[in-house]
This record gives sequence, C-alpha cells and structure tokens, in this order.
Amino acid sequence: MSGSGPIRPRLAAAWRALAVPVAAGLWAGVTLPAAGLAQQSPWRCPEPASLTGELTGELAHVRYLADDLLEGRAVATRGERCAGDYIAARFAAIGLQPAAENGGWFQSWTVSSDNPHGGAVHGEARNVVAILPGSAPHRTQSLVIGAHYDHLGLGGFGSLSPDATGTVHNGADDNASGTAVLIEAARALASGPPLAQDVLFIAFTGEERGLWGSAHYVNAPLLPLEGTVAMLNLDMVGRVRDGLLTVMGTGTAEEWEVIPERANASIAAPLDLRFNSDGFGASDHTSFYARGIPVLHFFSNTHPDYHRVEDDWELVNAEGMDRVTDLVAAVVREVVPAAGMASLTPVEGAGNPHGVSASGDASSMASGFRVRLGTIPDYSRESGGMAITAVREGGPAAEAGLQGGDIIVKFGPHEIDTVYDYMAALNEYDPGDEVEIVVLRGEERLSFTAVLVAWV
Repeated sequence: MSGSGPIRPRLAAAWRALAVPVAAGLWAGVTLPAAGLAQQSPWRCPEPASLTGELTGELAHVRYLADDLLEGRAVATRGERCAGDYIAARFAAIGLQPAAENGGWFQSWTVSSDNPHGGAVHGEARNVVAILPGSAPHRTQSLVIGAHYDHLGLGGFGSLSPDATGTVHNGADDNASGTAVLIEAARALASGPPLAQDVLFIAFTGEERGLWGSAHYVNAPLLPLEGTVAMLNLDMVGRVRDGLLTVMGTGTAEEWEVIPERANASIAAPLDLRFNSDGFGASDHTSFYARGIPVLHFFSNTHPDYHRVEDDWELVNAEGMDRVTDLVAAVVREVVPAAGMASLTPVEGAGNPHGVSASGDASSMASGFRVRLGTIPDYSRESGGMAITAVREGGPAAEAGLQGGDIIVKFGPHEIDTVYDYMAALNEYDPGDEVEIVVLRGEERLSFTAVLVAWV
C-alpha cells in the first residue's frame, strides 16, 4: 500500500508526481546512489523451487516474492521483473489466457521520473494481465481483480525504517500477500463452475510510486471501462488477526451492502468483516473508482512493520490469506453470474473531500504535513474517533502515553470523528508545538500532552 500522499481524483496529477525512492543498485535504467549494491553479471531470477521448497498456496508465493534476492521489487528493476515473470508463469500454469497487447502477459510502458524526493527511475514498467474468459458467446462485461506487486526496493523516502536505506525492504504483507491471494483466487475461479462474463486479473506495478500501474491501465484499458462492472483490490491481506478483515469501498455500489456479507457466510471459515464505505484510498482501487467503477478493497489493516524492513514472509498469516482467497472468489461469484449479465448500481461520491493515504503513520497521511505524532491507524473504524492500532516506539505518541487501542476523539481544540478530521487538525501544527490529545481507552476518557516533531 502506498503511503506518499492524498489521492482524490482532483489531486491525481499531484499524486502521480510523488515518489518513493527506487532501490539502489538495481538495473533497468535506474539512477543509482554511489553506495548501491555491486552489479552482478550475469544475473538470473532465482528458481522458485529453491526458495519455496515444500510450501504451497499463498505462502509459497509470498515466500518467493518477498525474498531478499528480489531486492524489494521496486518498479523498473530486475527484482520487479523477476516478480512479474513469476506471476505470469503462475497465471499460465493455472490455465488463464494472456490479456495484454500482442497476446502477451505484460502491459508494458516506459516510466521516467526525476522526482528529487523519491530518486530517479527510468525504464520499463510492466503490469501482468491475464483473463479468465466468460462462457457467454457475446460478452460485454468484465470484473477486474487487482493487486500491486511492487514494493520499496532498498528503502529511503517512503520507508518507515529511516536508518535502513540500502537494506532490502521485502514487502511481504505489502504487497506480496495481495499478489498471492490474486493468484490463488484465479486458481479457485478457473477450477470452478464457468462464469458468464470475463474476469481480468491484473498484478499492478508502480503502486508505491503513486498508483502508476493502475493509472496506466485505466488510461489504456485492455477491456472497455464502460463494461467493467467492478474492481476488487487486494492490498495488505497477510496480517489477518483474530479473523478480522476490513472491506473498504462498500459505499461505491448499492449491492455492496449485502454481497460481501452473503459471500462471507458461504465460505468454510467466515471472517469477521469490518466495513468502510470510502471508495478512495492509498491503493489501486482509487484509479477505478475515479472512473465511476464500483470497488472493494480487502485489507487486513496496518501494523508496526508496515513499510519497514521487518515486513518479512515469516510474519504473514497463511491461514488468514487462504480465507481471504475464499472470500474474494465468493464475492466474484456473487457479482458475475453463471449465465446472463452482472448487475451493480454504482454510487458516486463515496469518499471524503480531504482525501486519504495509508502511510502507516496516521500523522503523515498527506504530503506536505510538517509534523508527525507516530501512530498507526486502525482503518476498520469509520467514525467515532480515530482508532490507533499501535504507536511508534520513541515517537511523540508513545512518549506522551498513548497506546494501541486508544481512540483519539479530540486533538487540541478539534473534535475528531474520523481520520479525515485528524488529518485536517494535524495540518495546523508546526514542529515543537504542544497539543492536548483526548482519547477513549476502554470506558475511560483520558487526556495527554504530546510534543509534535518534524516529519522527515
């Protein structure tokens, strides 16, 4: 999940200009820092079996994609290319058909960015695109399931491990987990009863740089957008805890009020679903909802390892990912019938005008913020205050006494009902300012004073 800035449609151009630094020491035309990794020549992608061993299913995919040898999968790098090749091979083995230009698996284009904040990147970017054709003879509809497969490379700007520039950021949860579920959902749907309409599977690249892959797709769609009935996005689904899963975007179609619940009830191990109506967020579904397409974003919530070097494959919940796979496949079968046409009623305006980003630190959710508090938001809560999953060790929130589980209801003079209220309030402060923060902790209403620090 990207964490660089706000991404409402009216800010799309600014969002795409934001940058997360590309991994140092990788090829494909990337401008490298002097301290980059030594080039290896020749260089080959690791053999999947050498990494996955006897692992199967989602965990095997995460194990491969989040290995150090893929060097953090930054866009337009050799590690990202290996990841793309791996995904295409899995799609082929499942029996999907290539759906990109010229009958290939890759929707390719040239990226060129000299953003001074994020490091320069120049090279070929590739979305991996496959189709499960519908059974209807005259198909006019499609449903898109997507997940981004890029990550932060060797860190730097965008990393929340500030002293780890040059260290591989493997991005197991963000977003090898979503990519793994994408592959296994494709397998489940391809092996089940036929669907009348097409299902398009897209592994996006460049999400961490500002939704590059999904933005490219909606500007150059491989199937008509007017026939795209919905987009289901899988981003950070590898840390399911206590069976909890957040489903965002439920306000973007009238039928979303019942379809996720009904699908969940039909699977072998139902999840404890939490719903958020917002169709905009710091991930690839935003590109589709900006075009009026109903979306759902499946999300197991933030955690202290988000955008840090500690986000490794050993920490993902394999059983949780398997349950998410079952849920996604069930939602697809609820939307796309075995015969006839899919029917969803789009709803406009399911989002907050402040915009949102999931930086993993709620105090830095929009580019341009001068200060940070050091909190990790809980996105399953839509109103009644901004809930905190955890606080950053040594940060202002931790020093003030805030804890995971607290719900911020007042920030200085500002009443806080949603994360957007918090963002607006935070924007009024400068480094060194003291702010009184009121939280709900269980049945108690507590007050703390924090000294805000500069966002760096």
